[in-house]
Amino acid sequence: QVLLTESGGGLVQPGGSLRLSCVASGSISSINVMSWYRQAVGKERELVAQLITGTSASYADSVKGRFTISRSDAKNAVYLQMNSLKPEDTAQYYCNAYVTGAGSHWPLSYWGQGTQVTVSS
Repeated sequence: QVLLTESGGGLVQPGGSLRLSCVASGSISSINVMSWYRQAVGKERELVAQLITGTSASYADSVKGRFTISRSDAKNAVYLQMNSLKPEDTAQYYCNAYVTGAGSHWPLSYWGQGTQVTVSS
C-alpha cells in the first residue's frame, strides 16, 4: 500500500539541468533502498543511481559526475539532480524503492509511474 509519486521531468536543451523528485506515501516503517532507473526506447532498463541505507551513493558510469542522488528521510523522498544533460539521457525515468510497510516484516519493491526526460535542441 505504498505509492511512489514522481515529478520533475520535461524537455530540456543539451547542457541543461533537471531535478527529479520521488515521494513515497502510505503506511511506511522504513525505506531501505532508493534508486533511479531509466529506459530509453529500444533499450533495457538501466540503473542510473542508487542509495542504500548506510552506504554512499552509486552511479552508472554514463552519468557519474553529472547526476546526484539524494534523499530526505523527513519527506520519504529521493531526488535526482541531473546536470550537463545530453541527448543520450533521453529516457523514461523511474523511481524505485524498497519499502517496509507498517506492520510488515520485510521490504518490498515499489515503482513509480515514470517521468519522461527529453534532452533535445
